[in-house]
Amino acid sequence: MTKSYCVRGAGLGLRRGHMLRDLLDADPKQVQFMEVAPENWIGLGGSLGKRFREYTERFPFVTHGLSLSIGSPAPLDVEFVKSIRAFIQEHHILQYTEHLTYCSDNGHLYDLMPSPFTPEAVHYVADRIRQVQDILGQRIAIENASYYAAPGKEMEEIDFIKAVLEEADCDLLLDINNIYVNSVNHGYDPVEFLQALPGERIAYSHIAGHYNEAEDLIVDTHGADIIDPVWALLDKAYETFGVFPTLLERDFNIPEIPVLLKEVDQISRIQEKWQPDSAIAHG
Repeated sequence: MTKSYCVRGAGLGLRRGHMLRDLLDADPKQVQFMEVAPENWIGLGGSLGKRFREYTERFPFVTHGLSLSIGSPAPLDVEFVKSIRAFIQEHHILQYTEHLTYCSDNGHLYDLMPSPFTPEAVHYVADRIRQVQDILGQRIAIENASYYAAPGKEMEEIDFIKAVLEEADCDLLLDINNIYVNSVNHGYDPVEFLQALPGERIAYSHIAGHYNEAEDLIVDTHGADIIDPVWALLDKAYETFGVFPTLLERDFNIPEIPVLLKEVDQISRIQEKWQPDSAIAHG
């Protein structure tokens, strides 16, 4: 049975600046859906709000949150979740996703910190995800995060992710680059990790570039071109789970639109390799 997704094909994360200004005029037929961080767009008016509306009226949209802080010891910000719900309804957003991290504890930490890999954290985070899903009235997807240390670790990362997804009964936003980054930083096989994930829970995926700080330390920056091993991991993911929607993230050093779209085209080419008889339409 073929899995149904809320979006399809290759997508692109929308950012302000020249991308917001120029992308529509480029008529990017290869972009089949888009994504924004809702925190950057909620309540936005004026010319920016009008331009954003032009995008949401043309493209299917999903959202990827930055500050829900699902693993935080601080109480869940219910009013913030309600503002997300209003944003989803206003712009007909098809899915809300967040990081399996926390970024606040009686104040903002200005970074995404990994939830402790412990059974206690599984129950705690899963309960908060269920609360969010109840308020939003929809399933959400949680992203496997990049991390650089795991204090208090009692479980392997893969077991922690699978346990949270199962207990919360939520979907997975599969970040391909994060698997590669973590595999280098923590010394594991990225393909083995990938193939251990529950493919039936994949909502869509992210792919992005990163920065090599050292031979054994990679920083997930979304500020560079995607390297061949990450493309190969996406290819292996389609081989393993079948083709699923995949979105390009580029947050910094954003090139001109024609250059940026070449990586969206590359996503489409890999999808077509594993789905040759299905029309992954470009418009």
